[in-house]
Amino acid sequence: RGFVAPAACASDPPPPPAKVTVALVQMKVGADKGANVASAREHIREAVRKGAGLVMLPEIWNGPYATKSFPEYCEAIPGVGERPDPRAHPTIAAIAEEAKANQVSVVAGSISERGADGKVYNTSVVLSKDGVVLGKHRKVHLFDIDIPGKMTFKESETLTGGSDVTTADVPVPGGMVRLGVGICYDLRFAELSLLMRNRGAQILCFPAAFNTTTGPLHWELVIRARAIDTQCFMCCCSPSRNPEGYPAYGHSIVVDPRGKVLAEAGHEPTTLLVDVPVAEVTEARQQIPIGFQRRYDVYRFEEASKL
Repeated sequence: RGFVAPAACASDPPPPPAKVTVALVQMKVGADKGANVASAREHIREAVRKGAGLVMLPEIWNGPYATKSFPEYCEAIPGVGERPDPRAHPTIAAIAEEAKANQVSVVAGSISERGADGKVYNTSVVLSKDGVVLGKHRKVHLFDIDIPGKMTFKESETLTGGSDVTTADVPVPGGMVRLGVGICYDLRFAELSLLMRNRGAQILCFPAAFNTTTGPLHWELVIRARAIDTQCFMCCCSPSRNPEGYPAYGHSIVVDPRGKVLAEAGHEPTTLLVDVPVAEVTEARQQIPIGFQRRYDVYRFEEASKL
């Protein structure tokens, strides 16, 4: 079978604005779902007051990051093109209300989702400034690791992996940007990020909760590597460190297409507000044109849905 070159994989993204101000909400997450939702809403309002044109929440922010908690805190999540219903989708509906009230697009982190098939997923949605779902990503690669004496975690005990590459054209002040969305452990698999880049993504957004074992080893390293691989901006948003339960690393971060760290948080609760000069994506890809230099006569990769 012939390989479809990247230029044919997706339509060209819309022209982006020169820059977009992105807010990464590194919030404290506890066991009280209502308090977590109220906190996220206030953080969105505050970020917009400070000039954010795109707001991002962390991974599993409406309840504890724990295998036993995923089924307990899970909710239904609407599909692309739908508007969340407060009764059926209370957490995402609350964020959609803030998006609409503040006229800001939101990458709504991730929460555990009860699918129509009865399975539980780790799911992120992108909401327009009118509160409509523009993109929906179910974490593809489940976090199953065993580092003796330090960290053992198996998401597969209660979660099911997704099977889609996710991109969405998202309105921001001054125009549109094409986002790619993955979740945490998806970062370690370069193929997924490269497929999002082949679809024309300019910014890759990863809600993520690395921990105090894997974070110091690989967090910044793997994010900078994906930035260089894809020549995209990387926006990766973590919960803050919590002394109880799962030890999230924090260190929410923005990296440019050349691998330079533009801003990085510590481990305390904070909102990282960063000007992302989206137009630099085109410049970086023109100067080092790896997108046109790949040897598809030697190797290939393609979305499974296209095989």
